[in-house]
Amino acid sequence: MAKLAAHLSFFLLLLPLLSGETLLMVNGQKTWCTAKPSSDQAVLLANINYACSQVDCQIIQKPCPCFYPNNLINHASIAMNLYYQSKGRNAWNCDFAGSGLIVLTDPSYANCLYA
Repeated sequence: MAKLAAHLSFFLLLLPLLSGETLLMVNGQKTWCTAKPSSDQAVLLANINYACSQVDCQIIQKPCPCFYPNNLINHASIAMNLYYQSKGRNAWNCDFAGSGLIVLTDPSYANCLYA
C-alpha cells in the first residue's frame, strides 16, 4: 500500500506538467528552471539571447555574483530561471525547445542566488 501511495503522489507531482496547468509550487515547494546538461552549446546561447531579451540578465555579467563559473550552461540556467520566475513559473516557461528542466532543489551557489 505504501508503494502505491508513493507512486500515486509522484504521478500527482507530474500531473500539472502533463495537463499544462500552472506549476507554481510542487507540494508547497518553490521550483526553478535550469538548462539540461545535455543541451547543445548553440541551444544554450539561443536560450540566453532569448531570455535576456525579455528580462534583465545583468546578474550574469562580470563582476556580478553569477558570472562565475563563466560557461554557457551556467549562464543559460540563470537566464532561463530569471525568465521562468518572471513569467509565473509555468511549465511552458521552462521548455526552451525541450532544453529546460524544472528542479525542486534550489540551484543557488556561493553568492549567486537564484530568484
